[in-house]
Amino acid sequence: MTVGTADAGVGQLTLPQELVLMLLNEESGYFRQVPGWNLNCAIVGAALAELSLIGRIDTDMESLQLLDSTPTDHAALDPILEAIVAEPIQRTAQYWVELLAQQAETTIDVALERLAEMNVLQHHEGDFWTLTHSAWQSERVGDAAGGTAVEFVRSRIARVIFDDEIPDPRDAILISLLSTCDVLRFIFQLEPESEERIELVCKMDLIGRAIAEAVAQNLTSPLVRRSGLTRQIPAIKLLKMVRNPHVRDGNLPALFADLYQEYGPVFEMRPPMQDPMVILAGPEVNRWAQREGRLHLTSTKYLDGLEKVYGAHGIIPALDSSDHFRMRKAMQPSYSRARLEEQLDAVYARVRGHMAEWNVGDTMPARSMSRLLTNAQISPIVVSIDSQDIVEDLIEYKERALNTRVANVLPKFLLHTPAMKRAAKSIDIMLERIQQSHTAAQRVDAQRDIIDDFLSLHANDPQLLPESSLKFSLSAPLLASMYLGDGLGFAIYAMATQPELYERIRAEAEAIFADGDPDSDVFKGPEIDVTRRFVMESLRMYPVVPGSMRDVMNSCVVEDYELPLGARVLILQTASHYLSDVFPEPYKFDIDRYLPGRDEHRSTAYAPFGLGTHTCLGQRWVELQMAIDLLMLAYYFDIEVRPTNAKMRISPFPSLSIGKKLKFHIAGQRHEIPRVEAPNGAGMPMGCPVAH
Repeated sequence: MTVGTADAGVGQLTLPQELVLMLLNEESGYFRQVPGWNLNCAIVGAALAELSLIGRIDTDMESLQLLDSTPTDHAALDPILEAIVAEPIQRTAQYWVELLAQQAETTIDVALERLAEMNVLQHHEGDFWTLTHSAWQSERVGDAAGGTAVEFVRSRIARVIFDDEIPDPRDAILISLLSTCDVLRFIFQLEPESEERIELVCKMDLIGRAIAEAVAQNLTSPLVRRSGLTRQIPAIKLLKMVRNPHVRDGNLPALFADLYQEYGPVFEMRPPMQDPMVILAGPEVNRWAQREGRLHLTSTKYLDGLEKVYGAHGIIPALDSSDHFRMRKAMQPSYSRARLEEQLDAVYARVRGHMAEWNVGDTMPARSMSRLLTNAQISPIVVSIDSQDIVEDLIEYKERALNTRVANVLPKFLLHTPAMKRAAKSIDIMLERIQQSHTAAQRVDAQRDIIDDFLSLHANDPQLLPESSLKFSLSAPLLASMYLGDGLGFAIYAMATQPELYERIRAEAEAIFADGDPDSDVFKGPEIDVTRRFVMESLRMYPVVPGSMRDVMNSCVVEDYELPLGARVLILQTASHYLSDVFPEPYKFDIDRYLPGRDEHRSTAYAPFGLGTHTCLGQRWVELQMAIDLLMLAYYFDIEVRPTNAKMRISPFPSLSIGKKLKFHIAGQRHEIPRVEAPNGAGMPMGCPVAH
């Protein structure tokens, strides 16, 4: 079976690729309800069946025989063929399914990569997948041209099931595997007659019967083996944790990296006056969270308190499954790097307008300085209002809400003090300004901003984004000033304390601003190579959101430890940032980690923006805005840290930020800042925990 697209040329869909396509659920952006082990077994069965169809092996109900050891040139098939060739004893299909299922993730990855190369699937941040809807054509006799690749495969199966068409072996095997996975009823509406037809088809092909039986027998094995495999989760000693030096400096990723090295990837923490919490840390669980977390963990429960504070229901970080995917798809353009690139002139003007207020000799609190610089750009560009006078109150209230209702590090009554009640009023002020700036008359000829996107989503899908959630959703873009501002603050500190890197960033700034403001292409090329790698290293050493809280909705086994139903889980995905076997000399600020040949970030061990379905939606925006700000700061100013040579202390809750005592000092000015009226603009916020 050969098919092709206008974009991708001609290629052949293998059975593993066809199985992946049929399992994709476009509503949720991931695979249908097939638990990980079941999916692994089915994928291996599909690969073995493909090897049989192309004449490399033969199988019956008793054994699997090697016919031809010639490589297939398929990256998903050849490792399986090599294993069969290397085995001196003739084995059964069930044996190979059981043996190779543990390695099936590689087969799945290869199938997905090939489908993306063929322009059949598109990958999205958060490990979501969607169809590209490219038109496909089949060279099989009698197949009509047109339709997507999924429609092509689905129509073949439908003709066999509903039109009693005699299936060829490929279709019979695929129907057998899908039936074994119990997903056909989610793809088609099946009547009793259709189910009888499926049962008959599954018996037609001997290869399909052998592999389907092997797969079916293996589906129950994890349930049988679970109790024998699991170990007791170790509990950390609170005193030992308190004595760790990173408790004092606030570096949570480094703290949990130390605990990982002592206790392993899964351990339990029992905070005073709180329920026990399971900690997941290290590269192994990062990969598990990326691939399997969505099947077992939920983000809904732990954010109940935050939703109540804002009177919201179904905010983005609290959504799971298809609703979460629908929200991400709807808001993806709003959080894209392209949206920021459209507004570079406004960004340059806003940065200069804010920095023009600085004078040589000024000394400012580091946290406040970086947050206000960020908000000076975000507020007018993203929500079309000025909020510099209220943004610190907005942030203070959000931090207190997180600390009292989510992190639970402060008693709940502290959210209702007179100071917090005054800070809460800033939300109403902000909403009133947004309302005034988003009337029909005000939006004529105005560039679309994030508020327009949220209001449009509410109008078109009020169940997905109800009116009750607008208060939180509309304030979220300004609260981004806290997260992006804190990330920028860490980067400024790193730049100010490393003169050599400061000069290299300044050299890039001098070059790109020499003939005026650069266009967006400059930020994609080698012109800012040092700055780009500097931002990546700053995000590694100082990730603003070091972990994520979840609750177990389906019990599961992680690295031989069973996570029980209802357990609270803290995934410290950035603990890997401080492991020497992943990042050599992890406490050294080394931008060469990201050069070709080293590429230390090319794995789930590098996770400053989270993992899995809740990966930060606007991470590309963040990286670009941080690069622009650093370049402009280096171009115009000499910045020093006060107190001189002070060791930075990190404030760890509710997210990581520079400690309040550290200050930035304007020691000199390199260029005069032109006094230019900032253009009106609209845009969207960078990705952050409130926009996951």
